[in-house]
Amino acid sequence: MTDGIRDGREPVSLRLPGIVLGVGLGGFVDGILLHQLLQWHHMLTSTNDDRIGVKYYSPRTVSGLEMNTVWDGIFHTVCWLAVLIGLAVLYARVTHGRRRVWTSRVLWGWILAGWGLFNVVEGLLDHQILGIHHVHGGPYQLWWDIGFLVLGAVLLVVGHLIQRGGRSLDADGRLV
Repeated sequence: MTDGIRDGREPVSLRLPGIVLGVGLGGFVDGILLHQLLQWHHMLTSTNDDRIGVKYYSPRTVSGLEMNTVWDGIFHTVCWLAVLIGLAVLYARVTHGRRRVWTSRVLWGWILAGWGLFNVVEGLLDHQILGIHHVHGGPYQLWWDIGFLVLGAVLLVVGHLIQRGGRSLDADGRLV
């Protein structure tokens, strides 16, 4: 979406709501797929060798799994709040033509970019800097972590390219 002015009015920017929605939705994919369905990790599964001194809660014990589940729930709460905030910002910016917005390449490009941003930030912070969990522990955990970062970078680039090919919306939600 361009930041220029058309007919004396600012176009509606979908960048912020798209990125915030992408961060929340990307977090949900991570939490639901990797934490719950595949059970590759939870929020604190690598704290036995983390870099910040968080107590280790083994996911192989009931009490450890309970604590990891609490922290997974906190993680999902943050994801849920990001989605709500993204929707609220989107709703505040677009008063008409919401159907066109939801089919807009600009919005979906920014959502993909937001998902990529989630992967890059979460992968660098939790996996590398803090070391509180890894994508998939074991002898190849570094490669899984690198793959997660590469996926994030690819989503960022693809999302940016998709949104660049989209059409802007005016203040009334019309494509321009």
